[in-house]
Amino acid sequence: MNKIELEIAGLSYSQTQSGAYALVLAEKGGKRQLPIIIGGFEAQAIAIELEKMTPTRPLTHDLFKNFAESFSIQVKEVVIYNLMEGIFFSKLICEQNGEISEIDARTSDAIAIGVRFNCPIYTFENILSSAGIMLNDELEQGADDDDFLADEEDVQPEGLAQFSYEELEHQLNEAIENEDYELASRIRDEINKRTS
Repeated sequence: MNKIELEIAGLSYSQTQSGAYALVLAEKGGKRQLPIIIGGFEAQAIAIELEKMTPTRPLTHDLFKNFAESFSIQVKEVVIYNLMEGIFFSKLICEQNGEISEIDARTSDAIAIGVRFNCPIYTFENILSSAGIMLNDELEQGADDDDFLADEEDVQPEGLAQFSYEELEHQLNEAIENEDYELASRIRDEINKRTS
């Protein structure tokens, strides 16, 4: 069975489940998307890596990467290989000294680790055809690929626009230090709006 490569198209707050996020994977070179509901911690871990933020202490997925690299283990790819009763099953394909191993993982953890190793994400046609959604051309043109942590509604905390650029920079550093990466992402978006 041929694998289909996916790329991360977005990460947004879930409208259906409180405290959850929707990770949207898009078919590379195609128009289908695969939305996956994940937890807040995993969403934060993925967003931090995508936005190239550096936490003050390593997160669990960073620890995994450091541990793997210290034993010369490379994660080569993430494969979403099954879908049962709405639950996606994934595995990490790892290599150590020329030997390939497969490690079962939750999809959210597999992707959070995969982005740290900069490895491709794959699935199969049967999963994409049963759980994928077709991207509407109008939505595709209006999408902002850089907005990884966006809500359908205005995600900016009330009053964020009233702060000066210097105050926002200070708040951004504070949010990163306090490991509040969701707030850091929102502040960064406000700063980017002003500088673009």
